[in-house]
Amino acid sequence: MVLTGRGVAVVALIALIPASRPAWSMFWLYLLAVAALIALDALRAAAPSAIEVERSGDTAVRAGDEASFSIRLTNRSRRRFGGTVRDAWPPSAPTTPRSHDIQIRPGDRRVATTVARPSRRGPCQADKVTVRSLGPWKLAGRQNSRNVPWRVDVLPPFVSRKHLPSKLARLRDLEGRTIVLQRGQGTEFDSLREYVGGDDVRSIDWRATARASDVMVRTWRPERDRHVLIVLDCGRTSAGRVGDAPRLDAAIESTLLLAALAGRAGDRVDVLAWDRRSLGAVHGRSGPELMAATTSLMSRVQPSLVETDWQGLAMEVTRRARHRSLVVLLTSLDPAPLRHGVLPVLPQLTRRHQVVLAAVSDPSIADMRRDRHDLTATYRAAAASGFASDRRTAAAELSRSGVEVVDALPDDLAPALADRYLELKARGRL
Repeated sequence: MVLTGRGVAVVALIALIPASRPAWSMFWLYLLAVAALIALDALRAAAPSAIEVERSGDTAVRAGDEASFSIRLTNRSRRRFGGTVRDAWPPSAPTTPRSHDIQIRPGDRRVATTVARPSRRGPCQADKVTVRSLGPWKLAGRQNSRNVPWRVDVLPPFVSRKHLPSKLARLRDLEGRTIVLQRGQGTEFDSLREYVGGDDVRSIDWRATARASDVMVRTWRPERDRHVLIVLDCGRTSAGRVGDAPRLDAAIESTLLLAALAGRAGDRVDVLAWDRRSLGAVHGRSGPELMAATTSLMSRVQPSLVETDWQGLAMEVTRRARHRSLVVLLTSLDPAPLRHGVLPVLPQLTRRHQVVLAAVSDPSIADMRRDRHDLTATYRAAAASGFASDRRTAAAELSRSGVEVVDALPDDLAPALADRYLELKARGRL
């Protein structure tokens, strides 16, 4: 049994009876009368267990967007149901309204709709549905909570998609003016022309020569449709917070934007999430399926508090990319894990592939370097300057190893990585 605010107010009125000895008998009489009324009101309420509850609604939503869920209530009792129903969700998915006032006649149905705004990536499970049935006087009632399973997949927000139109426009310009006109060494056929002295005899097209009056040779251009393997490091360093979010969130935004851009460019795009093992992969998808599968994978990955197995990752990249590919490593540029993890395996990757390492930088480091208002702040500034210097040294070491380095703030990492991809494509480096 539950007591309503009205029931509490009625009980409180008893306290107004003077606590003098002649009034004690009346006090107990009033108390028993109110208790009997409350008990009778609760007994006259419809049994909450007789209310059948079914869920429906959205099954996927982007983080920060609204999702709508409905509860269908069927009154299987012989009494009129009057009360409240609450559809509970985790704190990361606040709901509006918090409860619904419902009136249902026997045998009838009602639908209550709840709007939630999940903020945490990943699967979000509904909590219990609480049905509170009140008596006709609304002094008391009965309550029942039950599990009615429902799950919604909270996808990454993909705020970097606002950069996609400008990157696609640059891609169209690139393909229209630069790549089509770029002839020379490559593996994609471009055109036929007459042989001139110094041409490689292996380029002679004998069938075209037989049909023409002169020796004809093939010209080639760098391939436009190449393999892009995006590797998301989900190890310990990805859990470090930069601003209000983990590093992994910026890496996810970069993965989505690059996958969308490279997929529209006609490249074959694979995605791999890794810590000490594969946490999931997208392979052999194209078009809308590519983005659907990538978004689904990105909604599930979470940082792992373990050291990344870079040797195992290098072997996995070699297995997945047997021909020359663009391998994009979304990881940390912190000097210690970089020197002990990434640098030893780089020769295995750069020997065959073009490697890009993209890392998010912490804006608070720049703020600490500028702040020198007291002795403590000065020490912090010195430490931040040393860290920034080590980071630049590590980036220079990567560049000498043939790795393209993209180091940007969280909001700038995704467009910066997309720009580097377009630059490599324009130079025929993919």
